[in-house]
Amino acid sequence: MKPRLLILLLFCCKLSFAQDIDVRKFGVEPNTFADATAGLAKAIEACRDQPNSRVIFPKGRYDFWPDQALENTYYISNTSTVEEYASKKIKAGLLLKQLKNITIEGNNSNFVFHGKMATWILDNCENIRIQNLSFDYERPGMSELKIKEVNPAFVLAEIHPDSKFDIINGTLQWYGEKWITKNFHAVLLNPETGVNTYSSWDPFLKSTAHVVAPLLVKFEGDFSKFKAKPGEVLTVRDRYRDYVGAFNNRSKNISLQNVHMNFMHGLGIISQFSENLHYDSVYVEPKKGSGRLIASSADGMHFSGCKGQITVENCRFSGLHDDAINVHGTHLKVMEIVAGNQLRLRFMHGQTYGFEAFVKGDTVGLLRAKSLQIFENNVVKSVKLINEKEILITLTSEVSGLLKTGDFVENITWTPSLTVRNSRFAASNARGILVTTRRKVLIENNNFFRLGMHAILIENDAMGWFESGPVTDVTIRNNEFTDCAYNSYPNNYVINIFPQNAELVPNYWVHKNIRILNNTFKVYDDPILAARSTNGLIFQGNKIIQTNFMKRGDKRPAILLTADTKVIIKDNSFGSEKFPLVELRNMKKSDIRADLPFVLKEK
Repeated sequence: MKPRLLILLLFCCKLSFAQDIDVRKFGVEPNTFADATAGLAKAIEACRDQPNSRVIFPKGRYDFWPDQALENTYYISNTSTVEEYASKKIKAGLLLKQLKNITIEGNNSNFVFHGKMATWILDNCENIRIQNLSFDYERPGMSELKIKEVNPAFVLAEIHPDSKFDIINGTLQWYGEKWITKNFHAVLLNPETGVNTYSSWDPFLKSTAHVVAPLLVKFEGDFSKFKAKPGEVLTVRDRYRDYVGAFNNRSKNISLQNVHMNFMHGLGIISQFSENLHYDSVYVEPKKGSGRLIASSADGMHFSGCKGQITVENCRFSGLHDDAINVHGTHLKVMEIVAGNQLRLRFMHGQTYGFEAFVKGDTVGLLRAKSLQIFENNVVKSVKLINEKEILITLTSEVSGLLKTGDFVENITWTPSLTVRNSRFAASNARGILVTTRRKVLIENNNFFRLGMHAILIENDAMGWFESGPVTDVTIRNNEFTDCAYNSYPNNYVINIFPQNAELVPNYWVHKNIRILNNTFKVYDDPILAARSTNGLIFQGNKIIQTNFMKRGDKRPAILLTADTKVIIKDNSFGSEKFPLVELRNMKKSDIRADLPFVLKEK
């Protein structure tokens, strides 16, 4: 072999070996229960000068404490108000900042976190892959107690071993590693049926508690209004979202593969102004064999102001106190027209503020709050953050006379395409998928099982949560929906297309081109689909099967249409329901083509 070729081969081999970074070289050993945070930070930093690095964890358990974790300030959408958590400082076990081309290879290891901290933060990163890992907490922020006996005068309950507590002056206090629960939010869960219903911790706060056996507590007081049955589990957490499960910030090309999120503090996996996210086989559910029922204090996955392609496939969501998936942007209010091309904008929801909602070159839409009508587009020239709540944007051209204070601005550039497929959604008191994005949406081959609210909600509003915007191309096909929306009675529609447009504008529709095709709806009640202000709605080839899961409510429309046009309803099978009720409001007969009879309501 020629010398030059031999040298080249040796160099390539050396480079190849250098790309694998074994965490043990940095003092991080499995199954020691020692704090791995500082050693892992060094291993991650070693990737900065080595392209295509893989951080390798030999299989085992690794523990992380916040004590040696770097603290950063992040303003994160939909988390906390100034009053709830003013500092916005967050620590994480894995912190990657301005890094590229890194794989975190867990080899099916278990990462256990202590205290209040996020699992990972990816900040201005690119081409990051996290795979073959489980994330859990030594003391999850959710407390769980199984009801053993209940009557108007007392409750006997078995506390889960992971739910640390003490009884102080007769009152049970939930505590963790350097935290206590102060602001209580409770959900009651039936493990046999999977039903989740809102409940209350108030009668327990007002009761007198004492331990009658290990992990068995008797609460004596007024429980006459507490609705629960033996065997059901009351799950209790602090309603303030001071932390998140994981955070992807201004990052690109992020992949998760075979990742188990067994518990997450706060809002779950949040991606904010990130691009091209691929989540394959991500399981937001309690660890098998743990006996716990809740995996997230709020959402499973939350996408705010993202773009590119978001793909969620082969995933499972079970045991969430809020929605499984939420995809949206943010509406900001026009407080002042400073100049012809300069606007002072304000974040309006208390939990969403402080982040850079626009950058130079972004296209924005100007719209009315009450009608959600976009009447003008423009392009951002520059952005200045005035304070945590207000932004000054300069546009490339002057706005027209149509704009007035009180109108809103949406970032059109940062809107993603979304694909959700081959996934299961279950055991949540809230919704399966919320989506408001103007780019292509495909929801196919999923199973939605006994979700407390709408399995799919397409909203858009500039008056409540201020989550934007319109959808323009949505396909919902080949999914199975089973006994969903029982917490939303009487508007317990399985799929709800419900933009918050208080004013209807003639010949303007908020949403368009929504196709609901070849799905199976297993429903215990009448409501199936509600749609408002939608142009080009197709409900075709769906099969509806009646169940006996719950008592049927008062007679309501199976399909409720309000101010829609170009609606097609055909080739659906309703089983024993030969003529389900289809009701039209603020519509004309010419707005719909249907092979079912319908009732036309007056405006």
